[in-house]
Amino acid sequence: MYRIVTKKVLGPVTKMYVIEAPEVARKAQAGQFIILRVSDKGERIPLTIADYDRVAGTITIVVQEIGKSTRELGFMEAGDELASFTGPLGRPTEIENFGTVVLVGGGLGIAPIYPICRSLRAAGNHVIAIIGARTKDLLFWEDEMRTVCDELIVGTDDGSYGRKALVTVPLKELLDAGRKIDRIWAIGPAIMMKFCALTSQPYGVMTLVSLNSIMVDGTGMCGACRVSVGGRTRFACVDGPEFDAHQVDWNLLLSRQRFYLDLEKTALEAYERSLAPAAANN
Repeated sequence: MYRIVTKKVLGPVTKMYVIEAPEVARKAQAGQFIILRVSDKGERIPLTIADYDRVAGTITIVVQEIGKSTRELGFMEAGDELASFTGPLGRPTEIENFGTVVLVGGGLGIAPIYPICRSLRAAGNHVIAIIGARTKDLLFWEDEMRTVCDELIVGTDDGSYGRKALVTVPLKELLDAGRKIDRIWAIGPAIMMKFCALTSQPYGVMTLVSLNSIMVDGTGMCGACRVSVGGRTRFACVDGPEFDAHQVDWNLLLSRQRFYLDLEKTALEAYERSLAPAAANN
């Protein structure tokens, strides 16, 4: 069992958990992910590592409650234990002194870019971060991000906080300004990563995305996370999760992500119905 050491509410549907997992923390690196189960019969949920503490033996994850399994996790508190917590999985981010780098975090993607920013800055890079969300309520870790980057741009789609702009707008401005950008990372919803890729492609700047797509076992056996990159079938769990954004078949990826929407909706509705009697008695 893996004990929840700390739980913190970051927003209406966003929660941070610090999990006691010394074996995972000992080997974790920026860019890798874990797969957890809330219960023995629970769904396997892939989540990119948001932070790690080798001394304390803990892993930090940030979760948005959007389906049945994440809703179940949302009810857990400090002291509760997860059924499983497997990792670190996937290839870590390539860290070296590239020069000037830009990291774009959209929504929940803010969490995984945090350790990447920290590692890149420690390697001597000038780190520019762009973080954004649909609305102010979905933004988090602004103060934390300021400690790991040299420049930070904050915005929301609806203008409720920071700049009123999609994250692609300041990204294009940086590219248009003539500054030498050596590498870009974009992590967030697939549609956001697609448009970051389209934004940077005309400028010829290497752009990496993290394809934390549908996964089951996380070891390359099931094939559920297959993606097409440069015309080749790759597996996000073992070949990634980071890939060259300009080589990803985004239309195929987006269509595959919609395969299980009806089942996910049905599962969530059934779970919410099961909660109704308890709510009525409170």
